[in-house]
Amino acid sequence: MIAVMSQAVHDVDRCGRIADVDAPSRRAVRVLLVEDDAGDAFLVGELLAEVDAPVDLSVVSTIAEATSAVGTVDCVLLDLDLPDASGLDALSTLLSARPHVAVCVLTGLAEEKLGADALAHGAQDYLVKGRVDGVVLERAIRYAVERRRAEDGALRLREAELRTAESSRLERGLLPHPLVDEVDVGLRAFYRAGRHRGVLGGDFLDAVQTGAQRISVLVGDVCGHEAEEAALGVELRVAWRAMTLAGVDDDRVLATLDRILVNERRADEIFTTLAMVGVDLAARRATVRTAGHPPPVFISAGSVAPMQIAPSAALGLMPDNRPEPVEVALPDDAWAILAYTDGLIEAREGDDWVGTDGLCDMIDTYVRGGGAPDGLPEWLAAEAERRNGGPLADDVAMLLVSGKARS
Repeated sequence: MIAVMSQAVHDVDRCGRIADVDAPSRRAVRVLLVEDDAGDAFLVGELLAEVDAPVDLSVVSTIAEATSAVGTVDCVLLDLDLPDASGLDALSTLLSARPHVAVCVLTGLAEEKLGADALAHGAQDYLVKGRVDGVVLERAIRYAVERRRAEDGALRLREAELRTAESSRLERGLLPHPLVDEVDVGLRAFYRAGRHRGVLGGDFLDAVQTGAQRISVLVGDVCGHEAEEAALGVELRVAWRAMTLAGVDDDRVLATLDRILVNERRADEIFTTLAMVGVDLAARRATVRTAGHPPPVFISAGSVAPMQIAPSAALGLMPDNRPEPVEVALPDDAWAILAYTDGLIEAREGDDWVGTDGLCDMIDTYVRGGGAPDGLPEWLAAEAERRNGGPLADDVAMLLVSGKARS
């Protein structure tokens, strides 16, 4: 006979809740018995047959055979004294082949401590050969399977919590607080992950004050949606802020960001697009540079239009393709500049993309409807999703700079 010495099963018995272990579905459990003693192997089969246990039992006699067969089973009954492995080495070898399989180890009465040690090394339960019936054996198997599932669920929850914490740290790097104090402009930042994934991609933005009446803003997008792309976006954003605050001219900033990207990216095909806008209120002008990025939209009384910028290559592709910056005069009336990532204009409207023209139409609708500048980014995201018929596929970042009418 084989007897279970599982503390967890005994606890259930003492509390009168044996049915809790039997509660899971009675579907057949696929069990692999790793046992080199033919008599013990036969006895296990007989015990399960006596209680008509819904178990599909297969038997191998070595750990080498077990590692080949373990891929399709729910639970392993593992003897710890095999010809090619013994003790915890047998358990370690098995779990290396399939880390998430449920395991009940089999020990002799004199090896009960070894069974307890196995629990600390990844087994879900242990059985002592010599003192068990079929009911308890079946229950122990099902308990091990359910405990393994609970452990896997707890692990997935912990991994999700870690991803959320990582996402929060990256968010602080990708979407910082603007360093703008006493410049008479409005700033409104917006970010939404694509398909409501709740995790960050490679979109980033920033705004810093560079003079008494000057600010610089940045919106960029590292291609890809993994943590590596988000981390790369943080690097580029921090480098841009440092160089801009240090007074480095924009051409050198772009060249340096290109070098950083090329040296830090994990694959040659990864590139970054960005738009940089410098606003000088004293001189009443805005200067715009892009690298493969959609043109910012300039909004003024009765006019909504993309800034006319020559096509340029993204960072990481053609560093010599950097067109001259475009300067736009700021009117005396109220005005605004919207920089954004392409997730916004890649919304689908029927068979076509919304595109830059569609974006301008949306902005014009909002402005004519009397919408306040601060609410424009949120409204645009909602309107793009409405036209798309659901959540947008890509991340969306927007930075709106607005100026009041001169008195």
